[in-house]
Amino acid sequence: MENIVVIDNLALEYSAEEGKARIKAIDGATLHIQKGSFTAIIGKNGSGKSTLAKCVNALLMPSAGTVVVDGYDTADEANVWEIRQRAGMVFQNPDSQIVSAVVEDDVAFGPENLGVAPDEIRERVDASLMAVNLFAERKKAPHLLSGGQKQRVAIAGVVAMRPKCVLFDEPTAMLDPSGRREVMETIQRLSREGITVVLITHFMDEAALADRVVVMDEGKVVLDGTPHEVFSPASAIKTRGLEAPIGAELAERLRERGVPVPPELIDTEDLVTYLCQYK
Repeated sequence: MENIVVIDNLALEYSAEEGKARIKAIDGATLHIQKGSFTAIIGKNGSGKSTLAKCVNALLMPSAGTVVVDGYDTADEANVWEIRQRAGMVFQNPDSQIVSAVVEDDVAFGPENLGVAPDEIRERVDASLMAVNLFAERKKAPHLLSGGQKQRVAIAGVVAMRPKCVLFDEPTAMLDPSGRREVMETIQRLSREGITVVLITHFMDEAALADRVVVMDEGKVVLDGTPHEVFSPASAIKTRGLEAPIGAELAERLRERGVPVPPELIDTEDLVTYLCQYK
């Protein structure tokens, strides 16, 4: 399958203070992401995962190595707008992404800036709001919406620009459990529709929903595999300073007590279903 994002030996350094030693935010990371895939990137605070996403979106330029998005090298400033049309980004705080006083106007903002024809903008706005289940709220003011709904407005605004890939930088970090669930259902729906999803998260149960989990530490890619390869046994991920999903943790404890839980069971609901059938 064709790759949409190709990151090779990426390094990014910066100076926190003049005269101080330079800090390596990314240190030789290599990561290839296939079109249509759902990849979760996890790691401790300061591991470089959000910095990596910003490099893909051309918000940050590499100190060394390359980042190529759908054939466009991010190091070439002439490619920036082409890259951002192909790789949209949703950030942590929904309030910081909303620019208009009416939901549908906010979703239209991106396509308008791309010079899309008015009739097509109308079609894109309606389709994007339906995709995130907010069409009924299109005439409302964003400040009247819940946190989860605001984040879905932000997602609709990105989707309306018709990107091939959407980068989510901890999109549920500021939301309550209900808002988290709304946003994750939207992300999964986009993935099923064929959009490439890259999810930066510190919630392990969210990462477990992806096709692939990448673990970063000190600016490097240190683990890369399917969710069950990364999270089973649960004790392995703990050596990286991370917690395993609750389902993976429970499954490991049950295996220690002699219950033959299959290693691929890391989701809590799947584990409950298995246990209900177990004799």
